[in-house]
Amino acid sequence: MSSLLDKIPLPSVSRRAVQALSETTPLLNAIPPVLAGPRRKLGGYDFYRQVLGSPRYVVAPMVDHSELAWRKLSRRYGAQLAYTPMMSAEMYADPKKAGQRYFQPIFGEEGGPEDRPLIVQFWANNPKRLLRAARLVEPYCDAVDLNLGCPVATAREGLYGSYLQDEWDLIFELIDTLHLNLSIPVTAKFRVFPSVEKTVAYAKMLERAGAQILTCHGRTRNQIGENTGLADWDKIRAVKEAVSVPVFANGNVLFHGDIERLLAATGADAVMSAEGNLYNPALFLPAPPTTSNEAPLISSPTSSISSVSGLPSSYLGAHPRHTVLALEYLEFVKTQRTPTSHTSVVGHLFKLLLPALARDAGLRSQLGDLVLRRTATYEPHEKFVRELDERMQRDEKAAEGQRPEALVTIGPTGLPVLPHWVAQPYIRPPPIDAKLFPKTPQSPHVTGLQRWLP
Repeated sequence: MSSLLDKIPLPSVSRRAVQALSETTPLLNAIPPVLAGPRRKLGGYDFYRQVLGSPRYVVAPMVDHSELAWRKLSRRYGAQLAYTPMMSAEMYADPKKAGQRYFQPIFGEEGGPEDRPLIVQFWANNPKRLLRAARLVEPYCDAVDLNLGCPVATAREGLYGSYLQDEWDLIFELIDTLHLNLSIPVTAKFRVFPSVEKTVAYAKMLERAGAQILTCHGRTRNQIGENTGLADWDKIRAVKEAVSVPVFANGNVLFHGDIERLLAATGADAVMSAEGNLYNPALFLPAPPTTSNEAPLISSPTSSISSVSGLPSSYLGAHPRHTVLALEYLEFVKTQRTPTSHTSVVGHLFKLLLPALARDAGLRSQLGDLVLRRTATYEPHEKFVRELDERMQRDEKAAEGQRPEALVTIGPTGLPVLPHWVAQPYIRPPPIDAKLFPKTPQSPHVTGLQRWLP
């Protein structure tokens, strides 16, 4: 049964309809501009360079986690482009469904000068509804992205995200509709197929449909949760070599050194980070020459780490004290007009503070209690982080004078294990190693991931 929304006419037309009309009448040029497509707008590399500023470091769209306050923090620490959280196009276009809580330009901040460049992401399976939502955000962003990568069970049930992969005609129409009817570009983020050939054919179809940037996540839709495993950089390279639009690479970025490795291995134009950014928003920064900054940054102890693991001296990058990052994030939440959801706040605190929380059940319990407190000021959360920061500073001071190898060790996976007071990646164990390296309170962030370094 069609809804009332579907019965409301939209001044849009698909490319197939335009092509069909051109074959039956010589009056194609007489079609109104909104039907024949938008006036000239920048696309591909012109858009990437002139509008986005040739970004190399990109914050991924993350449900409940790439909201305005987090985008601000990420930009402070080196992010050059950010995406909004993934949103339902249908819910965003219907104010009765509260879908606009994830992107609220009505407060005068989201999509403003300090929130650019910015790409808004939607999931959708209905071209009309997608266009309706996209037109609402069109004045407040630089592009609209179609999510073709979400692998969760609800995406399968709702037929969106990566579960649209088998619906190529529908995907073409979704992208094509935005390409022809928006004044800003449309982009797409997708996951790979098991075969290189199908992955490349899929990417080329997305480009033909009108996608001006492609973000390729090097995992299949079945690589999720305990089956996450490693992203396939070879498939990303194959996509990059097959299309003419910019390609962003996504997958396997845990430390700063992984960024250049990924760019070199794939030839991609930029690196997009999701979980790496969530656990260390300073991921995009190299290691500083000193540790005298306001937010102490852990430099790579070059000689010891290199001699133990063969890692390059610049591999680790910047790792601020996680409590400082948490306090900076809460300051953004407190001072901006745009509200931040309670789910986002507590989610960020748990991820940022994980290295310390994992060592102390009492701390985990305290923060868990705060999950139940829905306050407008987040004063209890800030108080908790400040007290924890004092403890982390004491631990850091107590470690002064110790040899680097005593502070930064190489775990059973071949990855560096950093001091518990700094932000660091969470590494999921692949199924094959889950029993060999079970998650423990002492080392929850370094479990059984086989290192992909040569």
